[in-house]
Amino acid sequence: MSELDPVIHAQARLRVVATLSALDDGDRIAFPRLQELLAMTAGNLSVHLRKLEDAGYVEISKTHRGRTPATLVRLSRRGRLAFEEYTEAIRTLLAPSLPKEQP
Repeated sequence: MSELDPVIHAQARLRVVATLSALDDGDRIAFPRLQELLAMTAGNLSVHLRKLEDAGYVEISKTHRGRTPATLVRLSRRGRLAFEEYTEAIRTLLAPSLPKEQP
């Protein structure tokens, strides 16, 4: 059985990754919108995003919209793959063990 990825397995980070995985590949979401969707404080979300960024699972870019700074977040290819592997490991863990057929 596959191990559950400890970076993703933490409840808050699992919520972040699951939310980002709903975006199309390459799409980004503004930090305040992600914060709103997850009902997390800015500080709490930042801490979890940093852990995911350190693992290479999310990419964070800072830009400007007009004169207003904007932080955009997206799931990296590595993060998308890690989430797919995580969900497969969960499915395997939850699948009932079927007895082997006797000849």
